[in-house]
Amino acid sequence: MIESRLITPTNGPVSGTIRPPGSKSITNRALIIAAMANGTSSLTGVLFSKDTEVMLESLHRLGIAVQHDSAAGTCRVEGCGGTIPAEKAELWLENSGTSIRFLTSLCALGRGPYELDGVERMRERPIGDLVSALNALGANVQCRDQSTQCPPVIVDSASDNRLGGAVDIAGNLSSQFLSSLLMMAPAADAPVTLNVEGELVSKPYVTMTIQMMKAFGVTVSHPDDLSSFQIPPQKYVAQQYDIEPDASAASYFLGAAAVTGGRVTVDGLSKNALQGDVEFATALERMGCEVTWNASSVTVTGKPLCGVDIDMNAISDTAQTLATVACFADSPTTIRNVGHMRHKETDRIAAVVTELRRAGIQAEEFDDGLKIFPGVPQPAEIHTYDDHRMAMSFSLLGLRAKGICILDPGCTSKTYPNYFDDLQQLCDGTLSGDSSDQAAASQRSVS
Repeated sequence: MIESRLITPTNGPVSGTIRPPGSKSITNRALIIAAMANGTSSLTGVLFSKDTEVMLESLHRLGIAVQHDSAAGTCRVEGCGGTIPAEKAELWLENSGTSIRFLTSLCALGRGPYELDGVERMRERPIGDLVSALNALGANVQCRDQSTQCPPVIVDSASDNRLGGAVDIAGNLSSQFLSSLLMMAPAADAPVTLNVEGELVSKPYVTMTIQMMKAFGVTVSHPDDLSSFQIPPQKYVAQQYDIEPDASAASYFLGAAAVTGGRVTVDGLSKNALQGDVEFATALERMGCEVTWNASSVTVTGKPLCGVDIDMNAISDTAQTLATVACFADSPTTIRNVGHMRHKETDRIAAVVTELRRAGIQAEEFDDGLKIFPGVPQPAEIHTYDDHRMAMSFSLLGLRAKGICILDPGCTSKTYPNYFDDLQQLCDGTLSGDSSDQAAASQRSVS
């Protein structure tokens, strides 16, 4: 029997303050960079979830010492100085795209054979562009199944491999490919130049990577349009580094304010956050909500919602959230330029349209986006496709409509194990300090 969770509609506007767990995107980048650094780094605000746990386990298998405290949300990482200690390893990455992409480049710095693999869906997620780019830089990487260019990935490093040079990489697939190459590049033997072909998707994630590299002592030269990057050989320097709350996760709570006419504050995020997904609040503002930015928080107050036509390329991880909010607007909403979502944990465009229709909402998909028509959600069992963002975003339908049941709610363990409990407590007005094993990292409170 498939586990499920019935969402209880709220009795009125949702109001409160919450600090989501640490950012998955920042946590996995920080772990990779700290692992490559000279010295021991201390990371705080670390997310502990399935995606970050597979990263931690993989670093261990690569011979990198990491001490972690999940309750305190901390890690101490003994950096390897840019040379992988283990001379061979088999890494199991579940369905963590960031992990397999970042670790593939990291393994190119090693001295032996490394195999990276994951679940069935991972074996459907193309990684060929990253493999080709690494080979052009002097690595020896191949997909076991040459026809699909998907994992498993074999990295056969050798002591006489010399990494460096220039390579072109398509900008329209996944910014994680580019981030992976950027983080590895300082440890190459010669300067690396990365040229982006076409329009780069999810630019804020690349900017995040560059800013984090800078925080650990590495500089990257690039034009303002992020069309190319030049990285000379350098050494990362160990740091004390604090990880900000997950802005993608914050979107669900801000969305709860929008659909219930409530007022929700997310603590720990501001206009100056590393994560571009904080701009989800601006998308809600375009739909009619009131948004207040403070030095270390953002507040959304729900107002009557209007439909919008919006390009969400830069914040595509929040597109599913906006799609569910759009059901309660006064006119249709069109989300554009998010074709790369089809290569995520599931084909997110097709999945969102399918599940909205299952709930009685009219929706249409096109190659790089979707259109949502307002309506009253009907009772439905929402399929989540082993995609954490499907489960969390569709929970918002259940705040306004009876009978919305989320199948496989445990898939949120990928990035936010306690999501449904936190949502329920926020809606009940009972969210308080130490409500989970990750309390110190989450720092949850209600006002």
